[in-house]
Amino acid sequence: MKAIICRKYGPPEVLELAEVPKPIPKDNEILIRNHATTVVLGDCELRGLNFPFYSPAFKLLIRLGFGIRGPRKKILGQQLAGTVEEVGTDVTLFKPGDEVFACTALGLGSYAEFKCISENGLVTIKPRNMSFEEASTIPIGGTEALHYMKEANIQSGQEVLINGAGGSIGTIAVQLAKSMGAHVTAVDSAGKFDMLQSLGADRLIDYKKELFTERDETYDVIFDVVGVTQFSSSMQSLNQNGIYIQGNGSISQGAKSTAEKNNMRVYDKYTDYSTEFLVELRELIETGTIRTVIDRTFPLEQMVQVHHFVERGGKLGNVVVTMD
Repeated sequence: MKAIICRKYGPPEVLELAEVPKPIPKDNEILIRNHATTVVLGDCELRGLNFPFYSPAFKLLIRLGFGIRGPRKKILGQQLAGTVEEVGTDVTLFKPGDEVFACTALGLGSYAEFKCISENGLVTIKPRNMSFEEASTIPIGGTEALHYMKEANIQSGQEVLINGAGGSIGTIAVQLAKSMGAHVTAVDSAGKFDMLQSLGADRLIDYKKELFTERDETYDVIFDVVGVTQFSSSMQSLNQNGIYIQGNGSISQGAKSTAEKNNMRVYDKYTDYSTEFLVELRELIETGTIRTVIDRTFPLEQMVQVHHFVERGGKLGNVVVTMD
């Protein structure tokens, strides 16, 4: 089968198109013929071993976990959508021909034509009203957005600000917040404004021209998807009993104590991925509550160009890679 191999850490050019053996499912696994995957910023960070928001100690742990000189798991990629081609002898939840979407998470491996996943892994039947390309964008961004928006416990009429609203997580978070009855302010570059308005954003802020923390406006929920603001600078923009959510990074214990003293909450826990989240996302998609945004689609053979494109930043929603 065709796959993209990463033998060492470095720039996008370290990625190679190669022929590798097709995997064979174990007794409890399904073999998925992969139709589409995506490239997210986390893929680029792992490929280059470049995690700007993490401490040196945590970066060392990542290197120890994933590989010293290069990834132990040579095929990167964290989400996909495809068709079940074969099932192991003990599999009862899926059958050949089922159309599924999945998150491979730290198991990686979605930059390939085939992938084996445990039937009890992060995989379920894909939304019936989505193409494979669309469904491949949902597991990571959708799960992250759903996790944080649930934690926000948004009430109808509340003011919600989403910083980094135009990416794979933010575009879903905007729609979820709107579905909960919130008035949503989306922060991103002006080139994404039309798209964000189409998703329901009520107000738009171009971060290249002004900081939302310097505006005379306050919010019940501030969700910083990209992790570029600090709670200390956001306090004046947060209402009493409001919550500040950090989606990429961590919040100091001092900031958490300050929040409690000021009747505010802060939250920075990483998402617990689950099949239940995928099922809930499928239901939200099939009822028309959320949809995905695809900036552009590339063939597998252009993975180097894809990584360059995603790493530059500014993508609208998602970037998809197809196997066909």
